[in-house]
Amino acid sequence: MPPACRHEPGEARVTRRRLLNALAVVLATLGCAPARPRRPPAERVEALRRTLPLGAPLDTTLGLLVAGDPGGTRVVLVHGTPGSAEGWADYLLDPPPGLELVALDRPGFGRSGPDDAVTSLALQAAAVAALLPQDGRRAVLLGHSLGGPIVARVAAEHPQRVAALVLLAPALDPALERIHPLQPLGAWAPVRWLLPRAIRNANAELMALQPELVALQPLLGRITAPVILLHGTADALVPVENVPFAQSHLRAARCLVTRLLDGGNHFLPWSAPPVVRAAIEQAAAFAPC
Repeated sequence: MPPACRHEPGEARVTRRRLLNALAVVLATLGCAPARPRRPPAERVEALRRTLPLGAPLDTTLGLLVAGDPGGTRVVLVHGTPGSAEGWADYLLDPPPGLELVALDRPGFGRSGPDDAVTSLALQAAAVAALLPQDGRRAVLLGHSLGGPIVARVAAEHPQRVAALVLLAPALDPALERIHPLQPLGAWAPVRWLLPRAIRNANAELMALQPELVALQPLLGRITAPVILLHGTADALVPVENVPFAQSHLRAARCLVTRLLDGGNHFLPWSAPPVVRAAIEQAAAFAPC
């Protein structure tokens, strides 16, 4: 017979709750959770909602937000971890003239499937590549944080379809990746399923990131599109030391423009929107050099 159920002592419940709360905070921080961008009225955001079915190998559905000029240059906005398309809402609700903005919920986040994490940068890149125009137009790709290596992989695999890259505080250097002591606990099944989906999947992505970046490294030399790289000097989540790594490995890019934001933090889409908007418009003009 199975053992009789026992009520967890009050002190043990409190200890467990404190541990889970601490773990969630650590994972949210390590996962570059956004610094609470302003949330526009939900009905305005919902009006921009779209979905896109994906075939193999993901066989799922992407949640999208789409705004702007459908005949203009497409700019694909890719969030970090955790995150969602809604983090770009301010940009979508006020798109630059002549541009079409598309923000996706990356696989494993927001309204995109699957329920579990998709830790492969190649599979994440495949989801982003599905948003490239099919009519021959080239697109601008913008990636923030972990979104940076994802769009870099797309540009390496589809050089003729990418007009320019904008990299915001990208995590590119595998030597700079560290696993916090609490992260393995978050991957332990009894704890993992107590965490919110976004935190659970962010933890899985971050624990798998270092070898994924090692695999990406030799592909960076294939990127030929112009690149605009923005990084805050006070970034406490993705060290600014990623910049020299990017500069040394993006050697085939038509040009690489680096802008260090003095005192800037990790959350550039929301802490430095004028700088980010200017980079988008410059990249869309195909003349960042």
